[in-house]
Amino acid sequence: MSQLPTSTKAITLRESPAGREPRYHDAALEQRAIPSLQKGQVLVKIGAAGFNHREVWIRKGLYPGLAFGAVFGADGAGTVVAAADTDDPLLNKRVFLVPMRGWKSHPDAPESPKFVILGGGKVVPLGTFAEYVAVDRDQVVLTPDHLNDVQAAAWPLGGLTAWRASVVNAHVEKGDNVLITGIGGGVALLAMQICLARGANVYVSSGSEDKISQAVSLGAKAGVNYKSDEWPTQLEKQLQQNSPEMPILSAVIDSGGGNIMSNVSKILKPGGCVVIYGMTGSPAVTFTMREVLKNQRVIGSTMGSHKDLVDATAFLAEHRLVPIVSHVLDGLENAEQGFELISKGKQFGKVVIRIKHEDVGASRALL
Repeated sequence: MSQLPTSTKAITLRESPAGREPRYHDAALEQRAIPSLQKGQVLVKIGAAGFNHREVWIRKGLYPGLAFGAVFGADGAGTVVAAADTDDPLLNKRVFLVPMRGWKSHPDAPESPKFVILGGGKVVPLGTFAEYVAVDRDQVVLTPDHLNDVQAAAWPLGGLTAWRASVVNAHVEKGDNVLITGIGGGVALLAMQICLARGANVYVSSGSEDKISQAVSLGAKAGVNYKSDEWPTQLEKQLQQNSPEMPILSAVIDSGGGNIMSNVSKILKPGGCVVIYGMTGSPAVTFTMREVLKNQRVIGSTMGSHKDLVDATAFLAEHRLVPIVSHVLDGLENAEQGFELISKGKQFGKVVIRIKHEDVGASRALL
């Protein structure tokens, strides 16, 4: 029987040289030892790893809890090739990694004050931009059989965030009119796919006419360009045209913050909600007495629980949803292209690295 590898290539965070302005830390390709598996752990041969905007924020030094030397990446999918426990049923199964720690099942917020996301951090230096990852077996989820590793790597963090925003917090149901802002990003597109699968009417916004057109081709009713000061009025007209019996929004899934409430208040139903999972436009949200009198709500929504992820993945499998992948890079040595794509914001969907491997032999249990 061929031996399993004892080391893995990985993309790690390295401090930028003194004097580099603006600050932009390095992403270095290094060889790392694979730690011995402890009881309850498995070794995952990573087939693909997905980028998120946080990877770029980490390199800019804008993300809390950085740890130089930690491996990048929260999203990864592959195959269990070894296990510490004999006859582990996960052996040879395709899985993806749970992208966070510290939130098991509480419906409102993490149970732990040390809620963390994988990749680049001090608390959990584990990251998915590697050929192999040793991980606790209860921190992987079986990959739905209709997805390959590249598609599965585009799911965990974004899918969990989208599910909690649109289903857990916005309670999107069949027939609802929903606005999803910033379409083209991974979370926004997954939220659109989830809302469409639940039977909602989806409207989108973007600064790119091309991204709006692509979203419409995937099932959105219509879209508006947020660079126009008239976009709320344009959206109101679209609602009147497409939903004359109920030309009003039930919910907004937003990634921008800022003046989103004042922009949508007129076309958001009384008691409707704006669920905000990011603030790319402004680090503050305007909320006035007008919204109070209409019982409209702002709900903060970041990531989700392990239970949310399991529920979301079951929904993904039931509806045979396939995450939209914008770019596939071949090999860790080409990871820098992914950072550049994310920085420019030109992608429509996720950017994923397909991990290349040499054949190292059969899967087995490690006694």
